[in-house]
Order: sequence, then C-alpha cells, then structure tokens
Amino acid sequence: MGGTDAPALGDGDAALVEDLLDGSHRALARVITRIENRAAGYRGIVAALHEHTGGADVIGITGAPGAGKSTLVDKLAAAYRDRGDTVGVVAVDPSSPYTGGAVLGDRIRMASNVGDMDVFFRSMSARGQLGGLSMATADAVKALDAFGKDVVIIETVGAGQNEVDVVRTADTVAVLVQPGSGDDVQTLKAGILEIGDVFVVNKADMDGAERTLAELEEMVHRRESPTKGLGGGHHGFEVPDHPDGGNDETAGDAEGDDGDGDDEGEPEWIPEVVRTVANTGEGVAELIETFDAHATHLRESGAIEATKRRRYAEEIRTLVRSDVGALATAEIERRGGIDALADSVRRRETDPYSLAAEIVDPIAECVDDGEP
Repeated sequence: MGGTDAPALGDGDAALVEDLLDGSHRALARVITRIENRAAGYRGIVAALHEHTGGADVIGITGAPGAGKSTLVDKLAAAYRDRGDTVGVVAVDPSSPYTGGAVLGDRIRMASNVGDMDVFFRSMSARGQLGGLSMATADAVKALDAFGKDVVIIETVGAGQNEVDVVRTADTVAVLVQPGSGDDVQTLKAGILEIGDVFVVNKADMDGAERTLAELEEMVHRRESPTKGLGGGHHGFEVPDHPDGGNDETAGDAEGDDGDGDDEGEPEWIPEVVRTVANTGEGVAELIETFDAHATHLRESGAIEATKRRRYAEEIRTLVRSDVGALATAEIERRGGIDALADSVRRRETDPYSLAAEIVDPIAECVDDGEP
C-alpha cells in the first residue's frame, strides 16, 4: 500500500530552506506559497524548518467582525517595529467558494508598515477550517518563526466559537470586543471567553465602552473563581471534541498530564482587560506590555512547555487523521469509488459496517505488521 508524502528534501527545496534561514524574504514568500498550496515537497520543507523554530512570540488576535482587528494589528506591528522587533503577520481570510483563495486578500492592510521589509504580511485562505485557521496557517507561522521574526501575529477571520482553533497555534490569545456589543459580550460565555489570555475593548472612545469594560471584568472574575481550571487562560482550557470525534479519547493526553502547573500550586494567569482605540494608537503600548507580561508568565511558570506539548500533540493527531483518511480514500477508489460502494449497500449486497471494515483492515494489517 502506498504511503504519504515523506518529509524529505530535494536539492532545490534544501536550497530554498537555506535561503530562508539566511534571511531571504523572497525565499520566505515562496515557502509560504508552497505551504498554502500544499505543493509537493512542502512537508519536507516544514520538517527541515522545525528545529529552527521556538524563538518567536506568537500572538493570536480574534473577535467578531467589525471589532477592528485589522487596524489594531497594523498599529501593533508598527509599535513592535518602533522598539526594534521584527514582525510577521498571517491574516486568515474567508475562503472563496470558487477558488479557495482569500476573498479579502487584496484589501489594503498594514498601511502603517508599507515599505518596511521587517514587517512581513501574508493574507491566507481559511480553506473552510473551523475557526478560520488551517494547518497551512500553523505551518506558515513556523516559517516566519524559523526566518527569525521576533513576533508573529495571527489575525483570524472572526467566526465565533470556532475561533478556539487559534489556541493551537498562538502562545497568547487576545479577544477583541467593541463597545455597545452587550449581546456579543454575553455570547463569550459560550466559548470564546475560555480561550482569551487578554480581552481588548477596542474603539474605547465609543459610547458604552465603560459598560463593556465592566462586563468583561465581571466575566473574567466569574471565570477565575468557580472553576480552577478556567483561570489559566487557554493554557488551562480543555480543547473541545474535534468535529470528527477524534479528540474525545486523546484530549486528556495533551491536557491532563502536561505539567502546566494547575495541580502543582504554580500561579495562574488571570486574563487582563485592556482598552484601545486602534485608529489613534491609544492603548497599544499598554496592550503590548500585557502581551509581554503573559509571555514572561509562560516562561517563568513553565507553562510554555505545556502549551507547546499540547500544540504538537494536536498537530500530530490532525496530521495522522488526515493521512489515514487519505489512505482510506485511496482504498475506496481502488474498490471502484464511493458511489459504487454505496450502490452495493443500496442493493443490500453488503452493509456499511462490513464495507468500512474491509477498507480499514488492510491499513490495520500494515500497522500490525510494522516494526514496534
């Protein structure tokens, strides 16, 4: 039975990786294009870059559409540059139903950083993934990290509760809320609340800002007190079951025994609530100070190691599910295709369970016959 694309580098790809590590922005752009298109050999490239990652602070910016995420990211990038940091930005846009590309990819963004080669901006398609964050996005973050960016910012599409996907890629998650969105603040209880390390009331010069700030402070207080595990931001948050049911048995492996400190008396991070006016830059410096404080907390408490372990555990599960699914699809095609199999079930010649077993058995046999 055929395997999947092995993570091996050809001569051309090895040269591309070397150029990226040497600081070539052109090579970085080419690598991210290869990653986004899932072009042949991209796995080998990402695998080669892995040992060079781990230096960047990865920040996820999420929130409902209209909260001002793009403007805030622009101002954040400019502020980081002012203090000498290099910045990478991955903006995850809605996928076009026709091309799969980012339908907002051609909008004018990062206006404050035009011409600055130390701010690398890339708009990527969500490709239908929950939370607007695909595996390609996670791999693009690795490329920016390996390139040497000090800070990598991920701006998500703003798809409601499914933004929890950003947790698996970002070290620090900021949830944006705009004033006057009382109903939206209440919906945070349904899922987004648990993933935020920082809550940002943007457009804080609008009416209703003080009320929104107070509501968020109250929600954070309630989150901290009743359940101990919710007090540590997304680092203490149990990732919900994967839509395909793959996480229910394995989530505990990454969440329960990762030594993130909740059971060992280490201080927990209490989410901060910050106010900003992105259009003018008000509050951006304070927001960056909060991000820095959270990064310091992760390092000093040891929680960063648990965060990485959790992230890699989920990535491994995702890749394995994808690869096994591809093998199963190939076996279905070898047997005449899904329509032919469905017709055989319709004619009562067999049943779905028997067919599923027949398709999976060869894969299981390969695993059983493999070396331990």
